[in-house]
Amino acid sequence: MFKKLKNHFQWRRELRDWAEPIARRTGLSPDWLIADCESFWSDHAVRREEYEAYALWSQPAALRDNFLGMNEERVYLDVLNPKKYYILSRNKFFAHELFERMGIRTTDLLCCYYPDGLPSPDRRIVTDLNGVKEVLRQKQADRFVVKAAEGAHGERVELFDRREFDPSLLGTEPMLFERVVRQTAQFAAFNPSSVNTVRFMTLLYPDGQARIIATFVKIGRSGRCVDNAGSGGNVDACIDVETGRLQYAIQYDGLQQIRDIDRHPDTGAQLNGVVVENWEAIKSEVCRFQQAFPYCKAAGWDVAITEEGPLIIEVNDFWDMTGQLFIRRGWRREVRDCYLAWKATGREWEMGRGLNRLSAKRIKHILEN
Repeated sequence: MFKKLKNHFQWRRELRDWAEPIARRTGLSPDWLIADCESFWSDHAVRREEYEAYALWSQPAALRDNFLGMNEERVYLDVLNPKKYYILSRNKFFAHELFERMGIRTTDLLCCYYPDGLPSPDRRIVTDLNGVKEVLRQKQADRFVVKAAEGAHGERVELFDRREFDPSLLGTEPMLFERVVRQTAQFAAFNPSSVNTVRFMTLLYPDGQARIIATFVKIGRSGRCVDNAGSGGNVDACIDVETGRLQYAIQYDGLQQIRDIDRHPDTGAQLNGVVVENWEAIKSEVCRFQQAFPYCKAAGWDVAITEEGPLIIEVNDFWDMTGQLFIRRGWRREVRDCYLAWKATGREWEMGRGLNRLSAKRIKHILEN
């Protein structure tokens, strides 16, 4: 009993040591911060690290009241995006193959470098530098994008000219070679050095209907070829799902380094208030993509906007929570409702992700709050 009491007081001391620096910066009461943080943990299993990283004490009600943290997200995605289908979205080569067969417009794959095994007869898979060079020559690919077959956050993505390609890039890991995407003039104007993609958050329901729950644009910085903050900072703006109008533009250099802006900091391009051209047609096509990809029922699509319509750069089956900051509202209720709709079908679900698993009692509690 004494040991439990001692541990409790030590834990309360740690909480106060955590809360007091935040209180000094914000002018909030340490006791209020502790109670607020504990409420997020009790009701939605939001960890203290998430509470602090996303500064949930200062966010608008639309974000605070509907924030989806990682623990709860894993509960829902175990059902919506089963583990057995991970490879279809995580491996970009497999995703390419599936998208093409399902009529989902995606990037033009020049070849996939797989250093193990044998090259395929159609040269879609090559195993050495000579094979890569031959494909690039045959397909007259003077400029191309090279990316890891499995990667995220814009890491290991490079744009090359064929004459300047660095062969040392080829190592022991699979790499994809893709033709450069040509985005619309409207999107190129935001920042011409990067393909500026729209993240579409979509849900697929048991009745076959696909719904878009959030959209935001990710724009690269001048001179960078990728739009993702993981490569060293970017620019983001919410896109109103109904109207296609950009709003809440920010310069993003990390969770604690966000600055509201109206124009792109490098190009000067206007962001807030701009309406995406052909927005209704783009949304309709992305919903069709989701219906053609039922293996992942809660998807984060990175979509390039081209003159021919939306084109998929990649699909994410397990996405981070940062987009809730960009759109200034949470998406917890929407994802939970889709989860509950699938659970109500009575199907048996395999448990998938296995990290930081919550007890059945905790899951029941957070579903009721």
